[in-house]
Amino acid sequence: MAYGLPFGEIMNYNDALEYIHSLLVFGSKPGLERISELLSKLGNPQDKLKFIHVAGTNGKGSTCTMLAEIYKESGYKTGLYTSPYIVDFRERMQIDGKYIPKDTLARLTKRVKDTGVVVTEFEFITALAMLWFLEENCDIVILEVGLGGRFDATNIIKAPLCSVIMKIDYDHTAVLGDTIEQITNEKCGIIKDGAQAVSYPLQEDAAFKVIRQHNVNTVIPNIKNLKIISSNINGNRFMYNNVEYATGLIGEHQVYNALTVIETVKAAGLDVSQESIVSGIKNATIPARMELLSESPLVFLDGAHNPNGAEAISAFMKNYDGKITAVVGMMKDKNCDGFLAQVLKYCKNVITVTVKENPRTISAEELAELSKKYCDNVFVAEDYASAIELAYEKSFGTEPVFVFGSLYLAGAIRMSLIDKYL
Repeated sequence: MAYGLPFGEIMNYNDALEYIHSLLVFGSKPGLERISELLSKLGNPQDKLKFIHVAGTNGKGSTCTMLAEIYKESGYKTGLYTSPYIVDFRERMQIDGKYIPKDTLARLTKRVKDTGVVVTEFEFITALAMLWFLEENCDIVILEVGLGGRFDATNIIKAPLCSVIMKIDYDHTAVLGDTIEQITNEKCGIIKDGAQAVSYPLQEDAAFKVIRQHNVNTVIPNIKNLKIISSNINGNRFMYNNVEYATGLIGEHQVYNALTVIETVKAAGLDVSQESIVSGIKNATIPARMELLSESPLVFLDGAHNPNGAEAISAFMKNYDGKITAVVGMMKDKNCDGFLAQVLKYCKNVITVTVKENPRTISAEELAELSKKYCDNVFVAEDYASAIELAYEKSFGTEPVFVFGSLYLAGAIRMSLIDKYL
């Protein structure tokens, strides 16, 4: 489907990105009014698509990626909508693992812009993605919530095949509330009356209580039927309901993400073979989720930035207790102290950086002062290049290096780490 552009008003890819990034990040007030008006002017493409809708604090990206891989393996034309991106903006919109083409993004940016509806950046991108997924006749779209759930722009969809609630933790408390119950209630706003729902299996009791209030029949993976065979730098092997699975994604927490994926595919009801589920879970990859950049020396990159993320990464870090050099950058509106308390106890050296890509960053100096409570050897780096060189020096080029604290940091530093260690 092609749409003509008025002469002299053709928008190229760089123009499109510049325009998108010029929009407000957050709206002046919560609600779905803006996205509703925008999509209405675009013909409500979302009403003609099938979705699996995924909310939660941690594990959304990994879970969405596994789901997309499974449906692709099953022969379905599969859209994937996630955020944020790590390397390329177009990561946010994919079909069968391929990014939206640059010229398509430019064309659709102009089409959305020309509606004249004033929206936030995320609302704009969401509408653009819906248009593309419909143009390409996607059989199913794996849709990740941006923030919260109830008032998130993605919640404009009416009847997902399944709503998925991943691990709930304290994050974005100024917007979502400062109790597990309040945060869970916001996330559960994606659960629709009469629709299927699945929850991550290791929630707090308070979260499970709220989830069941939204859908008493919510499916929860039965971990009594789980046996973890191995968990190491090559991923995980486990048995669930007498079927053996493997994840390429590293960290034991990915086992529980995979259980949620398995139950979601079953609940969603589309015809998917067991072989496709096993293969999709094994083949799923995603940047900056306990990503192994180098085996010799060990170099890991992770976007973990909240206490639950710290718990997941620290479970892996303890295998290298006292040998790790960490490079850390964080946002000042996160629970920095709570995060650092969990991860830095395993570190020999800590190098702090300012995440210059985001104005919400905590300065390297302030982060260093917090870090000194949990590690004796703390250093401030002026920039990413200096941080990488110092990490190489302090780890003698042989000991493990972990980089974490922010997805913004992960995206900014990833290619430099690869260039240094590969």
